Amino acid sequence: MLPNVEKYFVRNMRDNQLFLQKRKIMKRSESLLMEYEKECANTRKLLEAVPIDKLSWKPHAKSMSLEQLAVHIADIPNWMAVTIEKDVLDFAKEEYKPKKVSASEDLLKIHDDAVAAALKCLGDASDETLLQDWTMRNGEQVYFTMPKVAVLRMFVYNHLYHHRGQLTVYLRLLDVPVPGMYGPTADNQSM
Repeated sequence: MLPNVEKYFVRNMRDNQLFLQKRKIMKRSESLLMEYEKECANTRKLLEAVPIDKLSWKPHAKSMSLEQLAVHIADIPNWMAVTIEKDVLDFAKEEYKPKKVSASEDLLKIHDDAVAAALKCLGDASDETLLQDWTMRNGEQVYFTMPKVAVLRMFVYNHLYHHRGQLTVYLRLLDVPVPGMYGPTADNQSM
């Protein structure tokens, strides 16, 4: 091997080892927190755009109303604690009462309170806790069992992203400017 190439190779190997050592020290919750903080800020932008005078609007008879969808999105961060602090969610034993809103402030309060609790819960979670199994069921019917960290990704994060995508379509159909989350939109060209 050429001397300069060998030095470069050795230096990069050393840099990669330091990087891997730093990664080993980071708790799983830390990387999840970085993403969740950013995504919750993006979610808030969307919720701020919800037209309160159109809460009963639906794009289709089978669709959720704008209020149902927006409240669901605002409330999803509460699922963080349900996932981390419990080992089972049994719909047969849990009674969910959807919240109602009549003002933007109500919707944003649901979201902001849920996000604050979610970030604290996730920040306090140990790797051991995140690797424990979690089960979703309805009485005897088990929907799935998987490690809590996987549930957070699927049930909390991806579920939120899915419904945010729906909300952007609702806003577009209502001719409400869609805020940028990852860059400019057709309505907002600034970053």
